[in-house]
Amino acid sequence: MSADLHHKPAILIILVLTYAGIALGHVPGLKLNRTGIALLGAIGMVVFGGVSTTEVVSYVNWPTIFLLFGLFVISAQLRLSGFYDLVAGGISARLGHPAQFLFILMVVTAGLSAFLNNDIVCFVFAPVVGAALLRKRLNPVPFLVALAIASNVGAAATLVGNAQDMMIGQVAHLNFGGYMLWSIVPVLFALGCSYGIIWMMSHKNIQSSAPAPKAPDAEAHPLDRAHTIKGLSLLVVVIGLFFSPLPKEVIALAAAGIHLASPKFRTDDLLRLIDWPVLILFMGLFVVTGSFQSTGYGDQAVQWLAHGGINLNAPHTLILATTVLTNLINNSAAVMLLLKVIDLSHPTTAYILALANSFGGSLIIIGSVANIIVVQQAQQLGITIRFRDFARLSIPVTLAALGGLLLWVVC
Repeated sequence: MSADLHHKPAILIILVLTYAGIALGHVPGLKLNRTGIALLGAIGMVVFGGVSTTEVVSYVNWPTIFLLFGLFVISAQLRLSGFYDLVAGGISARLGHPAQFLFILMVVTAGLSAFLNNDIVCFVFAPVVGAALLRKRLNPVPFLVALAIASNVGAAATLVGNAQDMMIGQVAHLNFGGYMLWSIVPVLFALGCSYGIIWMMSHKNIQSSAPAPKAPDAEAHPLDRAHTIKGLSLLVVVIGLFFSPLPKEVIALAAAGIHLASPKFRTDDLLRLIDWPVLILFMGLFVVTGSFQSTGYGDQAVQWLAHGGINLNAPHTLILATTVLTNLINNSAAVMLLLKVIDLSHPTTAYILALANSFGGSLIIIGSVANIIVVQQAQQLGITIRFRDFARLSIPVTLAALGGLLLWVVC
């Protein structure tokens, strides 16, 4: 469905303004955040771009939204059952051996982030781990930076590790098992490089003279063994079914329905842990980018770049473009835009986009929501993670991870 000729300039202007606002993260004088900006852009497409409500509905990739919602509910149930707090406490008990502790922290974080919401993993782990490090008089900064990086790297291992991978998998119709087999080598390489680089650059400055921590503000949940077993069992079933031909969004919604019909947790308690702003952000961006695609400008831009010798489908160019856009305009917005202009007929192109987006999100603090969550949670404990402190570790780690990805592609 193509846009009317006289609406095309308006649609292009709205797209540019929306992405400029997302890059800034706010609009001067207003209280809008990135979610509000995306939603305002979608509204602008209807009001000024001539996009009908029928077209708005058609532009939204509903399987992606349903899959996200279902996995958010699964993750919320595990959080309420005390599973996350149990794991975070277990990791923190191994602080007597910092090198071993860092390794376990990164492996467990990456593993959980591959199948659960990596933002929630960081939200729960950061205050518990940070407080334990301060009590042990260890410098918490490298460990918390490692937590954020491991969540980004681990999320790249599957098509449900983060919201962007879910979207890529749904839009490109990727096979769950096929993606895992392809991604596991670069993910393990990136995780190994991350551990080695962070420990090598930090072990000489591992002691801390910081004061005792304040009590974490994050809400703790006592362990409910029965409901933890229920949640983990259902998660295993869901992951197993993801390898089947059944639609992933239907599987996730069925699991969410089981959790919502809970004798233990109130519906309101489960729903308040869902990342509603992420769902709204995605829907808004689907409308904005879908409207833009209808103008034909995207195809023209790709052809223009190709004439200039720039092929976005070439692995090295796609990795670079994804990393830059991820850190410039937000990882979700970057993926949404690139999905409209790259050739998805080859699964490898979609694989590269997913991994480059996740790996590239570790480059600087604003590269991913997980990074921001860790920094904010640390601040609640009186731990300051400055931009340069984060970048000192994250830049070499990200370059190594992306280099490994490129090497994996060309080999």
